[in-house]
Amino acid sequence: MIYNLLVKTRSGEDYALSNLKGKVVVVVNTATGCGFTPQYEGLEYLYEKYHDKGLEILDFPCNQFGHQAPGDDNEIHEFCTAKYQTQFDQMKKIDVNGDTADELFKLLKSSNLEDEIEGIKNKMSMKAIMKISTTCKEKNDIKWNFTKFLIDKEGNVIKRYSPTYDPKKMEEDILKLL
Repeated sequence: MIYNLLVKTRSGEDYALSNLKGKVVVVVNTATGCGFTPQYEGLEYLYEKYHDKGLEILDFPCNQFGHQAPGDDNEIHEFCTAKYQTQFDQMKKIDVNGDTADELFKLLKSSNLEDEIEGIKNKMSMKAIMKISTTCKEKNDIKWNFTKFLIDKEGNVIKRYSPTYDPKKMEEDILKLL
């Protein structure tokens, strides 16, 4: 359950995840210079369509994969709002793997869920990603930018989606939880 944790907002303030009780949440680690960065469009689509029905999206920029999120928190936020018109919460840049991994991502990874991967092309892409990922050392580590977690209204991790998984295809799973 995620509700016992605090995360840092973009401005560095503590944010209690208990504020999300009763909401469906998507947590995603992102990067602005990644081949998957256009997934912001799908994430924003979901947010706009379901936010009023109880969906929250928490965006955690991460520079651990190919140094693809090099800017500071404000630069990253400006990029996302200008290019993709994102409205969902963007948190402070974090690490998701290794000794410095954020507590939320340690918890998410401990769920032992396998990445949902759709289609042979995406499976092959994930194999290639695994060969170049230098921070993915443990079985449950985050493999790359745009790994997405779906959390139910009680704070339980329900699904884990691979970086290649189109966020719009999460819609059916989100609807089941709303």
